[in-house]
Amino acid sequence: MFWKSLLFLGCLSVAVSAAEKPNVVFFLVDDLGQRDLGCYGSTFYETPNVDRLAKEGALFTNGYAACPVCSPSRAAVQTGRWPQRTGVTDYIGSPLKPEGWKRNTILLPAPYSDRLAHEEVTLGEMMKDAGYATFFAGKWHLGPEGWFPENQGYDINKGGIDRGGPYGPGKYFVPYGNPRLPDGPQGEHLPDRLATEACQFIDANKAKPFFAFFSFYSVHTPLQSRSDLQAKYEAKRQKLGLEAKWGREEPRDVRLVQEHAVYAGMVEAMDLAVGKVLAKLDELGLDKNTLVIFTSDNGGLSTSEGWPTSNLPLRGGKGWLYEGGIREPLVMRWPAVLKSGQTIETPVCGPDYFATLMDVAGGKTSAKIDGMSLRPVLEGKGDLPERALCWHYPHYGNQGGAPGAAIRRGDWKLVLWYEKPDAPELYNLRDDIGEKNDLAAKEPGRVKTLHAELQAWLKDVGAVMPGRNAAFDPAKPDGREAKRPDGKAKAKRPGKKQ
Repeated sequence: MFWKSLLFLGCLSVAVSAAEKPNVVFFLVDDLGQRDLGCYGSTFYETPNVDRLAKEGALFTNGYAACPVCSPSRAAVQTGRWPQRTGVTDYIGSPLKPEGWKRNTILLPAPYSDRLAHEEVTLGEMMKDAGYATFFAGKWHLGPEGWFPENQGYDINKGGIDRGGPYGPGKYFVPYGNPRLPDGPQGEHLPDRLATEACQFIDANKAKPFFAFFSFYSVHTPLQSRSDLQAKYEAKRQKLGLEAKWGREEPRDVRLVQEHAVYAGMVEAMDLAVGKVLAKLDELGLDKNTLVIFTSDNGGLSTSEGWPTSNLPLRGGKGWLYEGGIREPLVMRWPAVLKSGQTIETPVCGPDYFATLMDVAGGKTSAKIDGMSLRPVLEGKGDLPERALCWHYPHYGNQGGAPGAAIRRGDWKLVLWYEKPDAPELYNLRDDIGEKNDLAAKEPGRVKTLHAELQAWLKDVGAVMPGRNAAFDPAKPDGREAKRPDGKAKAKRPGKKQ
């Protein structure tokens, strides 16, 4: 089976001298949709620094998160293992026990772990053992105190705690109320402060290999922008004549146009923070032998919590197993190795980053990892062996999605919703990136093959399944419904007649 052939580097070490070791800067943005960047086609948001990264490096068109919500994706990035193996399969903070579930849904969500176990080998631990100075800034959301970044291999932790967002008194501005990030001067903005901390770490460790993991709180809710940036995008929206438009992804409305001024300001502030760190690398002459990775933890928020962005042409968004929920921006730059200006179509996923960094850093792990090293792709020495990518999300998130699983092999993707397991959906992503045309009825043989492969993967990773909800009442409102910000009537599904 395909997962049996995935890269297994347990206890394997690659000899790399200190002089050859590249520095690594890893940007992980929270809730950033693939289409929220200029280099991926956004014409409303402005992201010149990430666009520059793409021009000077490689833009991946098929980068994926390991889950449509944050904590599981982050666990997969940190460990190189599917979320099902770590037990972290939902965002930490949702009801852990089925008996505590109060929503009127057909199924009960599966139980899951509320922390990343100490026994898991993290990127911080692997890179530290490989001789790197290690640094973490921003959102952690992988467990309570005692399971923070400093307990998981990171020498320095600036702001990484149990919270999923900046929920202190000032939110994205001082005062942060964050026990791992002392307040700065009045008016200080969180993404800029975290960039400053990253720059200080780089400056202090410029003479030796360093690993800086910059995990943005941006662009997660609460929706809050610098006032000047909000005003800029309000004027831009008016100049372009943009207005909100809505479609339908049952049981939620979905935003169809990028025109949210506050969110646009948050995206630009994120980009400015990236630019600040890149400028420090340039200033110190470290840019050529620094591998920079930029990605997100799940798709853009388009069906809930302010409905701030649109992921079109991708379907759905955060919390959904459609492409809008799992397909991510992914940009890499490594001038010493990676040819600039590339567009790479190879499908890659969150666990691959651990395998890649272990390869380039000469690291090792005692764990069985699921990722594949992308080094051959970066060096232009060939593509990865063909494989399937799989997802399992046995929960009801906050965004309207339902428990389900999915598998992609080649151009084909099968989506299985656990509420209706006898009605899988099949899409050809090359011809139909928006997942509008369900081909399951026309391709029963392909459905059968992909379904069997998905079921075997679920068994291999020990997937915990949701159960039936005996309290579900079909006469009561669906527990997945929510009103959009303007409170107006439901919109129609794109392309669907009413």
